[in-house]
Amino acid sequence: MLLPGLAYLAINNYMPLFGLSIAFKDINFRKGLWHSDWIGFQNFEYLFKTSDAWLITRNTLLYNAVFIVLGLAVAVAIAILLNEIRSRIASRLYQSVIILPYLISIILVSYLVYAVLSIDTGFINKTILPALGMEPINWYNEPKYWPYILTFVHLWKGAGYSCIVFLAAIIGIDPEYYEAAKLDGASKWLQIRKITIPMITPVIIMLTLLGIGRIFYSDFGLFYQVPMNSGALFSTTNVIDTYVFRGLMQLGDIGMSAAAGFYQSLVGFALVLVSNLVVRKINKENALF
Repeated sequence: MLLPGLAYLAINNYMPLFGLSIAFKDINFRKGLWHSDWIGFQNFEYLFKTSDAWLITRNTLLYNAVFIVLGLAVAVAIAILLNEIRSRIASRLYQSVIILPYLISIILVSYLVYAVLSIDTGFINKTILPALGMEPINWYNEPKYWPYILTFVHLWKGAGYSCIVFLAAIIGIDPEYYEAAKLDGASKWLQIRKITIPMITPVIIMLTLLGIGRIFYSDFGLFYQVPMNSGALFSTTNVIDTYVFRGLMQLGDIGMSAAAGFYQSLVGFALVLVSNLVVRKINKENALF
């Protein structure tokens, strides 16, 4: 029974590891992947010997750090609120509505954002700002607003899907804990703090570790499609994935793309190990007390 799963794992996760050598070669399709010239770390210079290297690394790390923290907080809050809905029909309805944005294509999301932010016909510029007595804003030429816009879009699109795991964990908590807390006069907020949150902490830690492991990877559609690839916004919307894509569109160098992917995977792996050690240390210290 394990053979199909092991075969899938080997084909999709282990066989591609041989392709890591592409990051260290000057790929020439006439010679083939294995016989192309070995150039060492020259492909990595594409990332590290450019003035944009610090910018894209900073943007990638900061955005993903904010997404992990706020994403978990919002997802847990939504899961707790959904769990408090006693009507089965209403609960199913709210769950469907909340998860709907996750099922929408990022292309469609980018046009929904454009419909809200457009300088000529956008809802904010034509309705909200005039009502407040403010001048229209050219959102696609103002980088300072986009960290907030991209964070909001990310949470709106993904929080409903992320809360499913937490909702399942909350549903699995023994109701007797809450009944005992009610008998002791615990308020709903106290029950959440002392029962719900501690009981789902292992799930929160697991998802945090998974998020840290991909902290060097970005949602390409979010950072490329939603800002409409506006050059004026590159200072706050350009991340490693979009930078490599734009470089490939101009240079067409597969080795550079492989080098960036190898760099992302290596750093992500190191961050998972470090975060796992930190969590183990924290749990060990808590156990002593």
